[in-house]
Amino acid sequence: MKVQLIADCGSTKADWCLLGAGAPARYQTSGISPFFLNAQQIQELLEKELLPQLPPDIQIDEIHYYGTGCLQRKSVEIVESALQAVWPIASFEVNHDMMGAARALCGKEPGVASILGTGSNSCFFDGTTIRKNNPGLGYVLGDEGSGAFLGKKLLQYYLYNSFDEDLKSRFDAQYNTSHEEILENVYRRPFPNRYLAGFAKFLGENRGHFIIENILEDSLNEFFFSHIYKYSESWTHPLHFTGSIAWNFRDILQELCELYELQLGRILRSPMEGLMAYHQ
Repeated sequence: MKVQLIADCGSTKADWCLLGAGAPARYQTSGISPFFLNAQQIQELLEKELLPQLPPDIQIDEIHYYGTGCLQRKSVEIVESALQAVWPIASFEVNHDMMGAARALCGKEPGVASILGTGSNSCFFDGTTIRKNNPGLGYVLGDEGSGAFLGKKLLQYYLYNSFDEDLKSRFDAQYNTSHEEILENVYRRPFPNRYLAGFAKFLGENRGHFIIENILEDSLNEFFFSHIYKYSESWTHPLHFTGSIAWNFRDILQELCELYELQLGRILRSPMEGLMAYHQ
């Protein structure tokens, strides 16, 4: 039986699974993005963080890598070079994270697959290949329904003094921040998308407040309007979702599907569960 290593890599964390060497085993390392790390740095990360977790003297036959930034050929080559340096005799495929989500959610059946995490993305998957992919515009121009988008909406309400006294006191008690500090983090410090997405936690912890519910419903509805509606297949195939936002606010996704008479499919916290089944 072939020993397979599956990777689902974001820029902040990477999930790994070993198949074919007894019971499936899962591991986690720091994130890997070819936008920020070169081949040598990725190799060093794997040797330092992943290899010590794997069974000693294990021979990897196949590697299936799904990662952020792996849409451009140059980025794919960076990852391939690192994988080959660590596992020189293994065969491997390197795909972008949208393909990983599509395979995890749809398996080998057609469907519309969406990622709702720190960022957002979607596609129509025919069971083999991605046929349609609405362009991702990033957290400044797009990422509707993502953690960054939700965080941005929450901060807009706060900075425009649209909170009532109850919600404002909850926010101030939890974050003890200021207008100046928020703007500093958004416009001058690195990774503003992660900073914005961090405020999605406040939304989840304050469900039931009418302002929170409005932000959530409006933001996820905007994802449907900007992405789901662009696929004619959305009315004839199931809609699947993965990511922390999709998982934590899955009740709203279900309500929107019922409202628009769309078929809701699978909702996974992360793609790895589905990828394990796909590759087994």
